[in-house]
Parts: sequence; C-alpha cells; structure tokens
Amino acid sequence: MNTHPNDYIKPELMACCGAREIRDRDVVIVGTGFPTMSANIAKHTHAPNATMMQESGVYDAQPARPALSVGDPCLNPGAAMIGSLVDVMGLFLQGGWIDVGFLSGSQVDKYGNINTTVIGDYDKPHSRLPGSGGANPIGALAKKVLIIALHDKRSLAEHVDFITTPGYIDGPGARERCGFAPNTGPEVIITNKAVMRFHPDTKTAYLATYHPGTSVEEVCKLTPWKLDVADDVHETEPPTERELKVIREILDPYRMIKIYEKRGYV
Repeated sequence: MNTHPNDYIKPELMACCGAREIRDRDVVIVGTGFPTMSANIAKHTHAPNATMMQESGVYDAQPARPALSVGDPCLNPGAAMIGSLVDVMGLFLQGGWIDVGFLSGSQVDKYGNINTTVIGDYDKPHSRLPGSGGANPIGALAKKVLIIALHDKRSLAEHVDFITTPGYIDGPGARERCGFAPNTGPEVIITNKAVMRFHPDTKTAYLATYHPGTSVEEVCKLTPWKLDVADDVHETEPPTERELKVIREILDPYRMIKIYEKRGYV
C-alpha cells in the first residue's frame, strides 16, 4: 500500500506528475532536471522497461546522481549506447521512435506552443532568449510532449510572442496542415500549481487537477486565458511514499531538486 507523506516539496510533486505520464516501454527523450527525474521515477516504479535518451546521444543512461547537463559524464557508465546529437535528432526522432518528449520554455501558451526565442516583437524584442536547442524537433516529431512551466502570467500566455517549438499552433488541424504526424502534440502542462491537459476538439489547455494547497479559483486567476475546468477536476495525487523513497534515496540523495524552489517552483 502506498501512503502519501506530507513532507514533500513542490518540485517533487511536479516530478512525480511527469513520471505518471510515462508508460512502460516508452522511449523518452529528456534533458536535465525535472525530465530526467521524472523518467527515472517511472523506471523505478511502474515503468521499468521505459528507456531514456539524452539529446547528446546517450541511450538508456543509468546515472548514479542527477545529471548537471545533457553531456554530464555521469550519464555514460552503463549506458546502452553513447552516440551523438545526430543519432538522436536524426535517426531516432525523425525515424519516429520517440514516444515522449519533455520540454519547458520561457513562455507557454494555451495551445502548448513554446517560446524560447524572444520576448516582444521579433525585430525589436524586449529580450532575446537562448533559442530552440533540441526543443523544436522534439516538439515536432515526438509522439507526445510533456511540458513543465511556472504558473504565472509571465511564463504562461494566451499566445506566445514567438513559436519556437510548435504545440497545436493555432488550433485543430494546424499540426497536420504543417506536415506533422497525426495524433501527435502536447499531452500535458505540469506547473507548480496544477496539471493542465488539452481538449481533443479545441486543442486548448484546460484544468485537470490542482495541486494540494491551491484551488481552482487560484489557478484560474493565475492563468492568462479563460481556463476551462474539467467536470471531474480534483486535487492532484501527492507523491507516494514509494515515489519519495526513489527520489530521496536512489536518484537524488543530495537533494539537488531543492534548487527549483529558489527558481519559483513553490
């Protein structure tokens, strides 16, 4: 029986929410931080046959500690393959082998589009951002995408200032018109306040669950578009005792995940 301790922090809850979206035997492309943590929680609990892949080309890594970058040497020992960026973005992504991609961004909108390019007008921006990295091909080619974001009106937007990584673009049918495979796209937005999913008809994000300590009203107030609420909306399931044991004793005994509290994930 899995009980739900009360001593968890919000980043642990978010990592567990991501893990629960991964199925056994999924091939998951991850970066560092929440994605790697989520994928490893899944492997140690309900999805032992899930496979992780880093953008750098490391396949099925077995890190002894949280990786600090996609090229962290801790990813190499015991990995099934140490390839290259071209292997991942070319062979695996374009070949249709990636089931799940984990992404985040400076702006995320109601269609799951992600902006990591500019804030403001492209030609005269308020600020320039790092750019796509591997996010664009992951968002375009993975079968489904899980998005991590802060829940505030700076990180969320009704429409992003620039689409670096396509979600559902501008609504139903848009991905298909752009040449992307059918039945692909964002699956969920996991924030520090809630879990939002996408309506199958409108392709807009709606409130599925709200995290313990918040409310439907608070989540809607912090969301910069008119947020639809699921008929069966309910509180997010907290981390189980088993999930927290995996995080604290196996994956992150030095509690590096706490750094996300300083970044606003509270």
